[in-house]
Amino acid sequence: MGDSSYLSLAVGLALGVWLALNGNDQVAAGASGRVMRRKTLANGIAQTPPMGWNSWNHFGCDIEEKVVMETADAMVSRGLAKVGYEYINLDDCWGAPNRDSEGNLVPRASKFPSGMKALAYYLHSKGLKFGIYSDAGTRTCSRTMPGSLNHEEQDAKTFASWGVDYLKYDNCLNKDITPEERYQNMSEALFKTGRPIFFSICEWGREKAATWANDIGNSWRTSGDIRDSWASMILRADRNDEWASYAGPGAWNDPDMLEVGNGGMTLEEYRSHFSIWALAKAPLIIGCNVQTMDNDAYEILSNEEVIAVNQDKLGVQGKKVKKDGHLEVWAGPLYNNKVAVVLWNRGSSKANVTALWSDLGLDPTIAVKARDLWTHSTEYGLVRGQVSAQLESHACKMYVLTPY
Repeated sequence: MGDSSYLSLAVGLALGVWLALNGNDQVAAGASGRVMRRKTLANGIAQTPPMGWNSWNHFGCDIEEKVVMETADAMVSRGLAKVGYEYINLDDCWGAPNRDSEGNLVPRASKFPSGMKALAYYLHSKGLKFGIYSDAGTRTCSRTMPGSLNHEEQDAKTFASWGVDYLKYDNCLNKDITPEERYQNMSEALFKTGRPIFFSICEWGREKAATWANDIGNSWRTSGDIRDSWASMILRADRNDEWASYAGPGAWNDPDMLEVGNGGMTLEEYRSHFSIWALAKAPLIIGCNVQTMDNDAYEILSNEEVIAVNQDKLGVQGKKVKKDGHLEVWAGPLYNNKVAVVLWNRGSSKANVTALWSDLGLDPTIAVKARDLWTHSTEYGLVRGQVSAQLESHACKMYVLTPY
């Protein structure tokens, strides 16, 4: 059944949040974390969800300087940087097994011989940003390098000195200290450096991070790690959807990175994956080998019309508004009174999926122009009352509806 009040309420809520964060000092007058969040937002971090690439989904621990630099080159040469993908993020396994004599994290010399400052300089020279990984525990999840627990200020200063722009902060080997305490400590340490660093909280959603992390991070995971499969992808979409009301400019729900291009799903499944992540205002972090991905993956990841939904400045997370068995409608409001809609067939056979205006919170008498974001075409004439599509198994249609 549909949620007919969702879209109109979401627009009002989003505008209220934006005004509060940008024009109402009283919102920032509570706890110190809230003051920090307002100052971070004033630095302009993550007013829209981040876009970039991360090494883990494809390369795992087999990551080195040469691969990172070649990935950066490909991001630029293939036009992905131009459409918004700007962060190049190292995940686990970049560091030496132990800290140096002064207690600093150091890169593994055999894999990063030029050092992290030189790598950051290379990425910045390409107009890209540099992301790195650590863990809110004693060791990282691979157990190959130290974590940052009880070293937060020292490590934050190191990251800032290297020119880091993004920190993914994991949750392994955490000594059962509450995540709020561990992530707050790193958030404060990053803030003290004076360098704007996107803070990605990778707590896996175990302690309902959406309810507390928007005060201290720019994004927070809503589930465990994604796998390159249909079942894993839809599970993360559903878990992320539960927390839609907590996201907004500067602070986003994160269902984990994209698997598009890694080969474990069909073309239609990858297109659905990207559509739902975009509608849900999830971080669009590519997880495949950018140098070797096929044309299908490239066309999905570079779809500027779908990306525009993700980067819409209203900043309201779209959500599931109708479910009829395996047939679903997801929708969310966009700037200028537009509405983004995904019709999704999660079943095993071809089916017709329909979104009524009542499902979308639209006046039943209104007429719209319906833009299909995957065929890059506008439906002939004005559309009234509903939008509908016959869909293959696991396929979707994505529209932007513009009231006429």
